Amino acid sequence: MDGGNDAPGGPRLVETGDWAGWRTWSGLDPFEDQSGPFYFREDDAGLVTTAFKAETRHMNGGGFMHGGCMMTFADFSLFAISWRALAGQHAVTVSLNGEFLGPARPGDLVTATGEVTKAGGSLLFVRGLVSTGRSPMLNFSGVIKKIRSR
Repeated sequence: MDGGNDAPGGPRLVETGDWAGWRTWSGLDPFEDQSGPFYFREDDAGLVTTAFKAETRHMNGGGFMHGGCMMTFADFSLFAISWRALAGQHAVTVSLNGEFLGPARPGDLVTATGEVTKAGGSLLFVRGLVSTGRSPMLNFSGVIKKIRSR
């Protein structure tokens, strides 16, 4: 969600339905809107969990989640995991690395957790793990760069 923290009021809190209590960005990143919706929430200890429900449209020709979908979700997760550290600033993904560990199928709840490993100056370093309730799917790490508004 490149630059997503600049939404008026930040990410939107979902108040009804299956995702009540979760936050999301929408209308700011057309590709992410098409791929998601993706959600996140923060627990009392500050741990961020991101999530979405896997659908048939997220699958590849073999019937498992497409790697591009996993990486798109990992990119969203970079920003959700670091949303407090970004504090409303614009930012872009500088690098995103991933190792594919396992599949997801339609109907699976796909989640990710992670941490900001370093936040200094204009760069944030983030790592995380995407998984289903059954097993890990993707180990990821990335770098986010804060940028000035135009």
